[in-house]
Amino acid sequence: MTKKIIGRTDCIDFPKLNLLNINCKIDTGAYTSSIHCSNITLTDQGLLCFFDDNKTEKSEPILFKEYSLTDVKSSNGFVENRYKIKTDVVFFGKTYKINLTLSTRSDMRFPVLIGRQFLKRKFLVDVDLQNQSFNKKVE
Repeated sequence: MTKKIIGRTDCIDFPKLNLLNINCKIDTGAYTSSIHCSNITLTDQGLLCFFDDNKTEKSEPILFKEYSLTDVKSSNGFVENRYKIKTDVVFFGKTYKINLTLSTRSDMRFPVLIGRQFLKRKFLVDVDLQNQSFNKKVE
């Protein structure tokens, strides 16, 4: 299988989350991938999440019946227990399954961080490039 070359940033889609053209940072220093979730509520039916695409004022909540908790260690060594969901992500027009931890990333430049767990066996990262998947989408 030939690996696709991806840059240090890109613009991707999460169709099941109703999020299109979402800016992401490709981070080979991070093991897990993470997405900004502005509000998480645990209900009897499951995990109710509000995702913000920075283009609309209010997102519709999405209910996850399947989720888990996982420990995530930051670069400064701090360990945080986060919810983890499974969804689809689109790179280069192809849909992949991805595990995402839910985090408040409102103070970060990118609402999505793509880590090594997702990148392995699929992509090579060239830090001189940007928006490789998005550029193929708009051609």
